[in-house]
Amino acid sequence: MGPEDGGRPVAPLVRGMDWMDWKETVVDGRAAFYGEAGSGPPALFLHGWGLDHKAYKRALSRLVRAGLHVYAPALPGFGGTAGLESTSIGLSSYGNWVATFLDTVGVGSPVLALGHSFGGGVAVKLAHDHPHHVRALVLINSVGGSAWAHSGSTIRSMAERPLWDWGIHFPADLLPIRQARRVLPVILAEGLPNLIRDPRSFWLAAGLARRPDLTVELDVLRRRRLPVVVLWGQHDHLVTRASFEDMCRCLGDPEVVTVPGNHSWLLADPQAFGEVMTNVLDLVGRAEAGSAGRDEPIESAHVDEAV
Repeated sequence: MGPEDGGRPVAPLVRGMDWMDWKETVVDGRAAFYGEAGSGPPALFLHGWGLDHKAYKRALSRLVRAGLHVYAPALPGFGGTAGLESTSIGLSSYGNWVATFLDTVGVGSPVLALGHSFGGGVAVKLAHDHPHHVRALVLINSVGGSAWAHSGSTIRSMAERPLWDWGIHFPADLLPIRQARRVLPVILAEGLPNLIRDPRSFWLAAGLARRPDLTVELDVLRRRRLPVVVLWGQHDHLVTRASFEDMCRCLGDPEVVTVPGNHSWLLADPQAFGEVMTNVLDLVGRAEAGSAGRDEPIESAHVDEAV
């Protein structure tokens, strides 16, 4: 291990550890692609809607440096992985696929599951439906809260959210203007091919990402006392503050880290993601050891305000 970074030993930035090894396997008889790198405790990263595993490679290198053995699958219908065959597809279908993927690639111990946006919803279903696969959960600007917005004292649910509201925020939150030079190449290289390659899966997943309600599952995870850390960008209008707060309410008393970014902050600023994850991994370790995990304040890492 190399020099200290925020109190945690980190691996040096050498190509052999910093870059993912991109692989192909077969899950449920169909092709699946994933990235793997690093050594240490297993960590599973699940990407957001419209993108795939390779879109996050700069951010994932920070997890490798932190001493984790990272597995990053392309979810069904994305990144070349075959789409789900069922005509009735829900988040449970994706969670079941991920559980089979972990068995297929031989991950023999419970993982630290991290999910961004839609991938966070999949991670929640994985932890709920397959608890033996998950030792802790990190939800990054994740879908799952049932609330959409506050109107006076009334809470409006995600089921009430019109398509136009989601649509007007989507471009700005996914592709902030000042960070376009960082994020746009990722969208063009990874997101657009997903739409062309498998439009059915692309739009089916969009429907699941837009109005999920995982409050029952989140409450079950609370009662199981699964260690959970919730990350949220304070300028995220896709996963709204009301949704974020509802998720935290259902989880009871999760560890919370906020950053001054929007929905795509970890894509635009992988360095900030690495700084945040240093704190997050400490929180997970303390929570797993049974400590309260709130005896020291957690400071947000710097993220470009335009993110």
